[in-house]
Amino acid sequence: MAYKTTMRATTAVLALLAAGSAYAADVPSAAPAPVPAAPEHCKATISTPAYGPTIKANPTPACIVSPIGDLYIGGAVSGVAYNFSPPFSPNSATFPLPFNTGRDEQNRVDFTNLMATIQKADGPFQFYVQAGLYSFPLLGFPLYSSFDQNSLFFGPVPIAYGKYQINDEWSVQGGRMFGNIGSEGLFTYQRMNITGGLLFNQEIFLNQGVQVNYSSGPWNASVAVTDGFFSGELNWVTGLVTYKLDDNNTIGINGGTHFSKFNSLERGSKFQFATPNTLQNSSIVSVNYTYANGPLTITPYAQYTSVERDLSIGNPGAETYGGALLAAYSFTDTFSLAGRVEYIAQNGSRFSPLGVNNLLYGAGSSAVSYTITPTFNLDRFFVRGEYSHVDLQGIQIGNLAAGTLGTGFGRTGNVRSQDRFMIETGFTF
Repeated sequence: MAYKTTMRATTAVLALLAAGSAYAADVPSAAPAPVPAAPEHCKATISTPAYGPTIKANPTPACIVSPIGDLYIGGAVSGVAYNFSPPFSPNSATFPLPFNTGRDEQNRVDFTNLMATIQKADGPFQFYVQAGLYSFPLLGFPLYSSFDQNSLFFGPVPIAYGKYQINDEWSVQGGRMFGNIGSEGLFTYQRMNITGGLLFNQEIFLNQGVQVNYSSGPWNASVAVTDGFFSGELNWVTGLVTYKLDDNNTIGINGGTHFSKFNSLERGSKFQFATPNTLQNSSIVSVNYTYANGPLTITPYAQYTSVERDLSIGNPGAETYGGALLAAYSFTDTFSLAGRVEYIAQNGSRFSPLGVNNLLYGAGSSAVSYTITPTFNLDRFFVRGEYSHVDLQGIQIGNLAAGTLGTGFGRTGNVRSQDRFMIETGFTF
């Protein structure tokens, strides 16, 4: 009897355990807590600085993960050898003050870029800094050494600005920034040609101020209040608008004007070649079109500059107008060919006898240029040659017997044309 009782008890316990197991199997178990995804680093799209179609940016720049975000390190190292024939006269071109011809070399080997960049390119707070040694070869202008140019133009830190990305469309930035005006890059590694063109010489290279940006679909626009030609005084407003018609065609307009007078001759300028008195008190507008399809890029543009009459600061008034056509074709990943033709003229109706308001090569002067630049690329390394020719018309002829110099080329300023031969090599990183 005891045996039967024990068996019944055991059977009941087993039945209860089986029932409990069956019930547990029917109830789903609690899901494990989700594991947060690790943040992705160094995935930002790097669009600054902008590159032209012949020299390529490093697609994988160095990236440092820091407490403030991903920091991207890049830059360019390049050097140039050149010959100008003939050289310049002591008072040629449009610089506001006579220059020392000892620093204007007919032949030179020099750096064009010894530049490093660091930037934070994503998140709401961003910044961009570019520092180092640079040289701006410009058609029709003397080319001083890179060390002299650092002193005469923008110092060793030409670009440094912060940016706040408000949303996908709007942003605001402030500091030392690339200008809104023109169709050619500032530093040589950004250009399809080594030298900047005759129209480029009339434009704002870079400026200091505050800028608002807008980008939505095919539209891009910027408006800035700046110091114009690096004067240190906020008296310019500039802007640009571009519209992408389709994948291959883009049109744009850009320009700016001053809203108060500035006399750099009276106040002085730390960076004397960055702030010509005439251009600091000018207005400029440029319209452009770009066709880019596969290996071919074509950019024609037209430009107009006006300096208002204001004798109180030595400006009797002048105007320039011109047009340029830039084109580049990549035959292979290794070899490309770029070229530029352009024309620019200065009116002759209003001119200062002292030459203070000379925008080109004297009242009624004009210039035509053509440039050809073959480029070889091997990964991040490049080497390119360049030949350019400038013809002048309407220059003022000097009289050596009377102790005056012309406004053209050559040591006397009376030569009407110049040939330029250049070789540049380097790498981007």
